[in-house]
Amino acid sequence: MNKRSFIKSGILGIGAMFAAPVLAKNSVFGVFKKSGTPEFKLPDLPYAYNALEPYIDEQTMTLHHSKHHAGYTQKFNAAVKAEGIQAKNAREILMNVSKYSEAVRNNGGGYFNHKLYWNVMSPNGGGTPGGDLLDAINGNFGSFDNFKEKYSTAAKTIFGSGWAWLIIQNGKLKITTTPNQDSPLMDIVDERGIPIMCIDVWEHAYYLKYQNRRAEYVDAFWNIVNWNFISEKFTKKINEVI
Repeated sequence: MNKRSFIKSGILGIGAMFAAPVLAKNSVFGVFKKSGTPEFKLPDLPYAYNALEPYIDEQTMTLHHSKHHAGYTQKFNAAVKAEGIQAKNAREILMNVSKYSEAVRNNGGGYFNHKLYWNVMSPNGGGTPGGDLLDAINGNFGSFDNFKEKYSTAAKTIFGSGWAWLIIQNGKLKITTTPNQDSPLMDIVDERGIPIMCIDVWEHAYYLKYQNRRAEYVDAFWNIVNWNFISEKFTKKINEVI
C-alpha cells in the first residue's frame, strides 16, 4: 500500500467510527437509542411566545413551554429509560399506560397533551370551523354554539387541574375531561377516544394573566382556536379506532 492509499483508508476508517453511532440513533423509524428505547424531544412552538397575546401572555407561554413542558419531556425520557420501555412513539406508550409506572403516566401525559395543545392554538385562529368538522359538530351537538357552550362548561368546571377534550369515540364527536395529565388515549380513563382538541386548565396555563379567573381564560381561548389544524386532524382520524 502506497502512502496516499494508506492515508485515504485511515480517513475512511475514522469517518466510519463517527458515523456508526449517528446511524444507530437516527434510524428511519425515528430517534432511538441503541436499546430501542424511544427518546422524546421538546417540540418547538409553531409561533412566537408573544404571538397569542392579548389572550395568552408572553410570560405564561415562555414558562409553560420552556419550563413545564420541558420538565415533562425530561422526566418522561428518564422514566421510559428506567423501565426499559420499547415503543414506536409516545402514543403507543399512553395507549398501554396501565402497564407502566405513575411517572410514565404523569410525565408521558404531560409531554403528549402539550404537543397537541400548542397546535390547537394559533395567532390566526378563532371564528368557526367549516366543512366536515362543522357538519359533525352540528350533528353531534345540535349547533356550533351548543358545542361551544358545552365545551366551555366542561373546561370551567373541572375540579383542580386537568384538561377538557374534543375526542372521536366510535366515529362520533364527544366532549370529555381528564384530571391531572391523563389523556383520552390512555387505557385507564373512563372515556377513551382519539383527541383532536384540548384546553389545559392547570393554573400554570393562565394564572399569571387571569389569576383565579379561569372562566375568562376559557372564554378568551376561543379567539385563538386553530380550526384548520383541528379539522385536518378530524379528517385524518375519523375512521381510526383505539
